[in-house]
Amino acid sequence: MSKKILIIASNANAIGPNKRRTGVFLPEVAHPYAEFARANYQIDFASLTGDTPYLDALNLADDPDNLAFLVGKGWAGMQKAKKLSDVDVRQYDAIFIPGGLAPMVDMPEHPLLKQVIKETFERKAIVGAVCHGPVSLLNVKLSGGTFLVAGKNISSFTNDEEDNYAKADVPFELETALTKQGAIFHKAGPWQAHSIADGNLVTGQNPASAKGVAEKMIKLLEGP
Repeated sequence: MSKKILIIASNANAIGPNKRRTGVFLPEVAHPYAEFARANYQIDFASLTGDTPYLDALNLADDPDNLAFLVGKGWAGMQKAKKLSDVDVRQYDAIFIPGGLAPMVDMPEHPLLKQVIKETFERKAIVGAVCHGPVSLLNVKLSGGTFLVAGKNISSFTNDEEDNYAKADVPFELETALTKQGAIFHKAGPWQAHSIADGNLVTGQNPASAKGVAEKMIKLLEGP
């Protein structure tokens, strides 16, 4: 039976004091989508509000997987994203949260998202996130009262990368915030591909890491 993946997207389209335009970073959703599709998984979309998510980095549309996403079933499906509160996430074998700056706006504190991630993680389904997507893991507390990220090997967009990208726009530095909640943070050089799995939790550093996150999720889903 085909595995089922739920991609949960931010609905934000602006960030920071200068209202920088943003959204879901195209390759961070398109590259994993391509990997999941090649594995013949069912891929569904949810967003926090149920409105169509925004896309950033459309200038990268010449990449084959990005273009295939835009003109194929990917973007068509994303435009029909269901409201997260209307989705029975227990039906899914994995959830995946793509980045872009958008998640930094509406995902740090979202109560339902925190509950969904907690429940997905605790039932041993796969939780994946890339770049700024791991902001969704912040403030998730497990049933025992500890932060989900505490003691976990995790990666995300780094402080070094943020310094040269959006430090003036983001409300906080994600690497610092994850580390403060006890994450064991791993990183490669700026903009280098780096992804890591710790049990059923898979995270990646930046856009170049999105494919690797999906590959590691698929390996876990397919089992030994």
